[in-house]
Amino acid sequence: MGLAGGVAIVTGGGTGIGQAICQGLAAAGAAAIVVNYSRSVEEAEATAESLRAAGTGAITCRADVGVEAEVGQLVETTVEEFGGVDILVNCAGTTEFIDFKDLGSLTDDIWNRIFRVNVLGAFYAARSAAPWLTKSHGAIVNVASVAATRASGSSLPYSVSKAALVQLTQCLAAALAPEVRVNAVGPGSVDTRWYRNQKGVGFKLWAAEEVRRMPLRRLVMPVDVARVVVGLVESEMVTGELVIVDGGRHILY
Repeated sequence: MGLAGGVAIVTGGGTGIGQAICQGLAAAGAAAIVVNYSRSVEEAEATAESLRAAGTGAITCRADVGVEAEVGQLVETTVEEFGGVDILVNCAGTTEFIDFKDLGSLTDDIWNRIFRVNVLGAFYAARSAAPWLTKSHGAIVNVASVAATRASGSSLPYSVSKAALVQLTQCLAAALAPEVRVNAVGPGSVDTRWYRNQKGVGFKLWAAEEVRRMPLRRLVMPVDVARVVVGLVESEMVTGELVIVDGGRHILY
């Protein structure tokens, strides 16, 4: 589908990659965007205000994507405000920073919380929006991770959850075809506030090492991921695919 005139929901749309996706969809012609958040209310409101200032209809909507009823209300609010749903971007995610070797720290609560947001949240949103996306021949893009394809990432449950999200992408692509296309984007290390806060004073050294290992020799920015998301929304003969955005690092061993 073309983006012009489309209505989009972006979960986790108030900050970082989600914010850049909202801005990218607006620049590509989306008529309205619902900026979902769970905690970052001020950032979500600021993102929506910037979209409105640029001429795109925008509202914020709080919902924990890991709670099905709240996701259903998110979709209902979108339809009430803008008449339907054409684009769904599942960007909301969570993790814990736990060394892969520290199996003893992986409690059921950690597994359940990460999977509830990263996998079930995307499924709940897709299922709730499916009738509207089917009607509009719309598109879903799931924000996975390069960690879905290798033993890496912030923690073992995070990596496994993103692999599950990629498989969910393929299964939904089959289940919702031919009316709805479903794809995924897999960012590597991205220069976001989240990464900067996590790395602290060591961010510059970490970023330099990441760049050294990348064929393209530049740290990925949120806008780089957003451009791929927009491209997948607009690519009418692509479905069930994962596009990795990591400066080419994954091709090196």
